[in-house]
Amino acid sequence: MMEVSIQSIALAAVLAILTTWAWKVVNWVWLRPKRLERLLRQQGLFGKPYTFLFGDLKENSRLLQQAKSKPIAVSDDIKPHLLPFLHQSFQTYGKDSFMWMGPTPRVNITNPEQLKEIFSKINDYPKQASNPLVKLLADGLVSHEGEKWQRHRKIINPAFHMEKLKLMLPAFYSSCTEMVDRWEKMVSVERSCEVDAWVDLQNLTRDVISRTAFGSSFEEGKRIFELQEEQALLALKALQSLYIPGWRFVPTNMNRRMKNIEKELQALLMDIIRRREEAMRGGEGAGDDLLGLLLESNIKENVRMSLHDVIEECKTFYIAGQETTSVLLVWTIFLLSVHSDWQARAREEVLQIFGSRKPGLDGLGHLKIVTMILNEVLRLYPPAIELQRKVHKETKLGKLTIPPGVQLSVPILFIHHDKELWGQDAEEFKPERFAEGVSKATKNRVSFLPFGWGPRICIGQNFAMMEAKMVLVMILQQFTFELSPSYVHAPFTVITQQPQYGVQVILHKAN
Repeated sequence: MMEVSIQSIALAAVLAILTTWAWKVVNWVWLRPKRLERLLRQQGLFGKPYTFLFGDLKENSRLLQQAKSKPIAVSDDIKPHLLPFLHQSFQTYGKDSFMWMGPTPRVNITNPEQLKEIFSKINDYPKQASNPLVKLLADGLVSHEGEKWQRHRKIINPAFHMEKLKLMLPAFYSSCTEMVDRWEKMVSVERSCEVDAWVDLQNLTRDVISRTAFGSSFEEGKRIFELQEEQALLALKALQSLYIPGWRFVPTNMNRRMKNIEKELQALLMDIIRRREEAMRGGEGAGDDLLGLLLESNIKENVRMSLHDVIEECKTFYIAGQETTSVLLVWTIFLLSVHSDWQARAREEVLQIFGSRKPGLDGLGHLKIVTMILNEVLRLYPPAIELQRKVHKETKLGKLTIPPGVQLSVPILFIHHDKELWGQDAEEFKPERFAEGVSKATKNRVSFLPFGWGPRICIGQNFAMMEAKMVLVMILQQFTFELSPSYVHAPFTVITQQPQYGVQVILHKAN
């Protein structure tokens, strides 16, 4: 009798657990999404009706693949090519719309006042928790929240002060000199030659971040860049698919490859960090590179970073420090190839300030036309084309009441091209709009978001802008350039906005 009773209790417990689990699954895949959809529609937001489990993910993925399969004309609008589903949604439902990331709604926010609130109140609007597989790419300052973010920002911040960045100028110059010298040798044969600016600028910015972050060179960091490039492609795949809790533990080919890459990266970076720490213990100075400054600042802080945290920040340096500048530079070369009048104006300014001399910090600070051009490139071709945030509790955002668990999307590309914010010429390359600085270029400062905004604005923006100016000056001192007939226009996104088939230009020796 006792045995039967125990079995009955056990069976009842199992049934209770299964019932609870089944209820949670049904709530996750159907009841909760339909409830959230009703709440959003009641507030005047529009979007496609929720479809079971996948939402809009499959259609979004199909449109992205379709767009990626065919290039566009140089004069075409890039929005439907880069974010086809969002473009379609805006055309159908307007700016006040939402889409379904699986069973979770994502509301689009483009109103500057609402954007200001999102970027100012960072605790109310934290970053969207990433798919755990995506975190393998890098889990540093960019993805941290709360007290950990504050601590890391405080430790890393001194490395990006202007007096520290000034010490990095020789590294910028050395890396750029190598590329320019190689181009000069190629041009000297027939006075002109074709190069893929994307490949060369990637190698240049990788060399720069290797020198400025780790005191080494591109050759030493080559394997790290190769691994992170592969990891970024796999992370993008993970981002575009529905994440099922626990899926990362399933030994699929992609999961295994991402974890193997992570192990190799950890070992390579740990070796670099250990060597530097041993050198510092042996009496050597920390050095002027970012790793040295990070380790030195870490020692001075009461609460230090763990070795794991230092490795993750190094991975972030490698990605963010290289990608942002290389994409800024390549789209600058592209747009100046198309708009030769602005290329001539920039060259004239460069020669007026520097002549053939080595660029210095003071001179870089006086480059008004070059700065206008770079800002306009960042507006038209922002490195990050959208950002995501979320809310943990019911939150008032302007006239909207955002239920907990809803994602918010800041579609930077659409905001930067918005005619209501930038004027009827918003799709055109017109650097003169920045003649009086960013604040006068648009109706609202929060409409320009290439590096984000507010307390979480990109810590490396001065690094990126200084490097971009140095490289552009040294190219303009020596060359004129135009798009090659072999160029194919196809922007696409792998973490940042990149040229799918490179940027082929014809270089000419400047007179």
